[in-house]
Amino acid sequence: MINRKSILAIIPARAGSKGLPGKNIRPMCGKPLIGWSILQGLESQYIDEVLVTTDSQEILDIANQFGANTPFIRPKSLASDDATSIDLILHAVDYLTKAGRIYDYLVLLEPTSPLRDISDIDGAIELLINNELAESVVSVTKAEEAHPSFLFTIHNELLRPMLGIEPNGLRRQDLKEDYYYLEGSIYVSSIKALIEHQGFYHTETLPWVVDRYKAVEIDELSDFISAEALMQAKIQGVFNKEKFEAVDE
Repeated sequence: MINRKSILAIIPARAGSKGLPGKNIRPMCGKPLIGWSILQGLESQYIDEVLVTTDSQEILDIANQFGANTPFIRPKSLASDDATSIDLILHAVDYLTKAGRIYDYLVLLEPTSPLRDISDIDGAIELLINNELAESVVSVTKAEEAHPSFLFTIHNELLRPMLGIEPNGLRRQDLKEDYYYLEGSIYVSSIKALIEHQGFYHTETLPWVVDRYKAVEIDELSDFISAEALMQAKIQGVFNKEKFEAVDE
């Protein structure tokens, strides 16, 4: 709770995954993947409840072992490829509301983005609560290699720069404007706005900028391998050490 506002965290974890079967419970650095997001939510100083919504009894059992609330198995209609995130989120909110557990704000923690810090979660919550004009916060990271200045289309089989500017000799430090993309590790919204807008991003959305290494989203095996290597480096304090040394210079 923060400023007398109650906070619910939802972690969606479907059993079916075509890109990487069983990815939500695949072991990563000694924990099933979903365990990282559950523990991050539980360690937040503001989140009052961490709920896992899943269609899998196996995932439910593992989520219970890590301390998440798992009051239901998700209906089959919300476990298909066609089911949207907002549908399963609002299903969980409605379930809790009918049980008399009403929350003011909701945090979505995708298990496929495990590299976030607890300080990112709490910082994003604080950012939203302390801003009277905004209704949601989404995490973003800088688009560097994927900056529009370096992107191309293919026209009549030939490469054409997307912005119409030849990128020859262009360096990242020469870019005149920063661009960002939604990287998926943190979403925060008032539940009222979430219902109204049917999503987290709209014209009253604030950015929470995260380091680029946290922006790995696991969809396939190569993503998992990259994320696990980064998680191991994070556990060893590599990123904090690099930041310290950079400041020292």
